[in-house]
Amino acid sequence: QVQLVESGGGLVQAGGTLRLSCAASGSIFSLNDMAWYRQVPGKQRELVATITRSGSTNYADAVKGRFTFYRDNGKNTMYLQMSSLKPEDTAVYYCNTLQITHKWGQGTQVTVYS
Repeated sequence: QVQLVESGGGLVQAGGTLRLSCAASGSIFSLNDMAWYRQVPGKQRELVATITRSGSTNYADAVKGRFTFYRDNGKNTMYLQMSSLKPEDTAVYYCNTLQITHKWGQGTQVTVYS
């Protein structure tokens, strides 16, 4: 089964930027609608952004205008460029298909302080 590995998280001051990466062990991005999710302890995992096979993107209202989702099919890697970060963006971020067909990776922690 394809493995998903998230990276790029860290500690950043409010207003800062981070770029998250999601690397897949196989070629799944061109075959699936993909998504970024995030989860805060004690809360359900929530959908942050999606990208279709054709490259169309959609964003949760909370991140619209601040996050950009793009992918590099040749590298089997997709990215979430995050800017104007807010403390409420603090969470563990995960990638998966939109249908959540793969095992969750370990996620990458994003912590935004004010």
